[in-house]
Amino acid sequence: MEVEWILLCHGMVTLALVVSLLCGQWPIFQGTIVERLHYFLTFGAYDYFLRFVRAVFCSKCTDAILSVEYYCCNRPNPILQILYLVIISITYYLIVKFSFPYIPSYYLSGIHRYASLLAVAVGVLLFLLTSFSDPGIINVGNVSQHLSSYPYDNMIYSEKECPTCKIPKPARSKHCSICDRCVARFDHHCGWMNNCIGERNTRYFMAFLFWHFLLCLYGTVAIGLIVAGKLQELRIVHILTVYYGVEKSFLGLAPHIAQWLLGSYDTQILIMVFLSIVGMLLFGFFGYHAKLCLSNTTTNETFKWQECISRQRKLNEADSCDAFPRASTSGTSKWEAFFRRSSPDEVDVPKNNIYDRGFIHNVQEVIFPHSTRRSFIGTKSKPG
Repeated sequence: MEVEWILLCHGMVTLALVVSLLCGQWPIFQGTIVERLHYFLTFGAYDYFLRFVRAVFCSKCTDAILSVEYYCCNRPNPILQILYLVIISITYYLIVKFSFPYIPSYYLSGIHRYASLLAVAVGVLLFLLTSFSDPGIINVGNVSQHLSSYPYDNMIYSEKECPTCKIPKPARSKHCSICDRCVARFDHHCGWMNNCIGERNTRYFMAFLFWHFLLCLYGTVAIGLIVAGKLQELRIVHILTVYYGVEKSFLGLAPHIAQWLLGSYDTQILIMVFLSIVGMLLFGFFGYHAKLCLSNTTTNETFKWQECISRQRKLNEADSCDAFPRASTSGTSKWEAFFRRSSPDEVDVPKNNIYDRGFIHNVQEVIFPHSTRRSFIGTKSKPG
């Protein structure tokens, strides 16, 4: 049982670290140990490491580490792309080595040997398509067309010039500091793709997330059916109940079956746990971006709206404070005026997203971006 407990603890620790690293900033984890663990993993541990290097060695070693950090985090590089290919290759290799010998099985036909390879190939194709496609680069030759695609809302976007590219900055665009280029309908820079996610490749990025979620689900279910098939073929339940006198109930059989599975198919179980965790994270990430697409909002714009609403809320609170002395001099007691004021949470600040034009239009805009339409090519002048 020691090995089983070690594997269980290893899985729980891995799950806690992955959730903390990827989801620690979510509002639901605010003020919890998950948020503190996220801070330690993303900043605290690295800061302590730099202090240790500076104290034990010299400042030149610290400068060298910071140079590597700058290249890895602030410049285009293929490190995470290579890591993705390594992860998917090793995972598929382990599945082939430890699961393919049992195919066909009691519940699974032999076609899945080839279906799984096709599914992985489609996933890699979507990865390459997202990584190397044009995200919607804005330049002198097409800036007038991009200016015509989206009007300025004069709330989070107003008419201005990109200080780096020295060209007019269309609404919904952003200059990516990592790639050093302006991107239309900028969402975010994805290190895994080594590319910006913008107007022209958001559709590929969404397809990549959804397909890899299905890929993880497919792998988990397929391996689960293989293990369940062996359980049925070897008649483990019959042996436990007839020869060992185990009670034929879920609570009675579960511990013994779990022990047998971890002892006989521990690698398959670990692969299933890994695929399940990655699949849940991918589904959550896909759901977040799907919600943004359905409301015609980008990740970049969510931060801009938060800043805009926070700024408007402070202005409203300032107006309420200015109204306080006027209320006290107009025959209203100061206590009535005080309690009549809105608290920060009660200040109503509307979010007027002029780019949200309905479910169907929003989905069409992601699937068929403006810059891929014939009308975009024919547009030459900036709207007045």
